[in-house]
Amino acid sequence: MHGRLDVLVANAGVSYPATVEDGPLEDWKNILDINVLGYVRAIRAALPHLRRSSHASIVNMSSCTAGTGLRRRVLYSATKGAIEAMTRALAADLVHEGIRVNCVSPGTVDTPLIAKLVAEAPDPEHQRKVYMDRQPTGFMVEPEEVARAVLYLAHPLARSTVGSVLTVDGGMASLRLFNS
Repeated sequence: MHGRLDVLVANAGVSYPATVEDGPLEDWKNILDINVLGYVRAIRAALPHLRRSSHASIVNMSSCTAGTGLRRRVLYSATKGAIEAMTRALAADLVHEGIRVNCVSPGTVDTPLIAKLVAEAPDPEHQRKVYMDRQPTGFMVEPEEVARAVLYLAHPLARSTVGSVLTVDGGMASLRLFNS
């Protein structure tokens, strides 16, 4: 530890596969608390330290679900949309203090959670194919790709990147590929 804080990466997310009619409101409040207010708590705690940095940066983690309509992801999508909106507003509030705020929006990342969901599925091979097929590239995003995006946004040489959402999703949010 060097006695300072230059970068905060806010990354929290609990999924809740449901429609707007599903689940008790208490579950919804819990997900909102983790996925949105968790970021607020982390940022509030970090700001006094970031204000002492000569190249402070906050990188929030969103999801491509903020900009795409995925079935049964209304709550998760709403929380990640809130993170993107919060990122832009925070950037506007903090840019004059020399604190850059940006966001990474990944697609389906090949994480241990995805591996667990695949393993628990009735047909694991089919479930893995579903995750891969929903990516226009035909493969899931690797965690290292997301890490490199975070490193870019956090780096002092990215000083002109402020209030941005860097999408690393294999084209999931922007491409529509149809067979003719």
